[in-house]
Amino acid sequence: MTMFRSAFTVAALGLAALAVAPAQAASQPAFLSAGQMPVSSTPWTASRVFSGVPENGGALCAPYTIPAQNSRYRDFNTELDTNGVQITTVAPSEAAAVELVDTLRESLAGCGPLLERQNPGLKAVSAFHGKLAVEEGAWVYSLDTADPEVGSTDIHLFSVGRDGRTVTFVRWGQMGDLKDAPLAAFRTTTTTAVAKLW
Repeated sequence: MTMFRSAFTVAALGLAALAVAPAQAASQPAFLSAGQMPVSSTPWTASRVFSGVPENGGALCAPYTIPAQNSRYRDFNTELDTNGVQITTVAPSEAAAVELVDTLRESLAGCGPLLERQNPGLKAVSAFHGKLAVEEGAWVYSLDTADPEVGSTDIHLFSVGRDGRTVTFVRWGQMGDLKDAPLAAFRTTTTTAVAKLW
């Protein structure tokens, strides 16, 4: 009877461990919902969360910077060509996460001059809009572009934030200029994105 009980106990513990393991494996950073993007004149819609990074290198102003491994993303759109994306990656260590944040910040800060060199005639200005006090910090940037040949202007807002080993990148964009951008609301979106990761 003792041997039977021991065997039963071991088996039960094994099943309990199996039941816990998938739950732990399924634990992933949370993403923004459509309603947490800056308010727009038409409602936002959010895609499902995909594995990897978006096509064409993943992120405007930071192409091929965010590794596809251990990364996931969600697209956001409205009916009036306002769009966005959130990309989140879990780095192998906190030091690696810090390095990724530094690399992304450098890419965002230098995006305007780089685009002007790559596209003669394009006017592109990058600007830094401060650090937000959430978890290990978040940093906000903008990219204001004008193409005289096409006659179009576009504005993008970006942020990079970190919670431990997890880094999240958020982009918002539409036609227009920086004065048309919801910078204060985007700061709130960024704070929410970082705070709800875990």
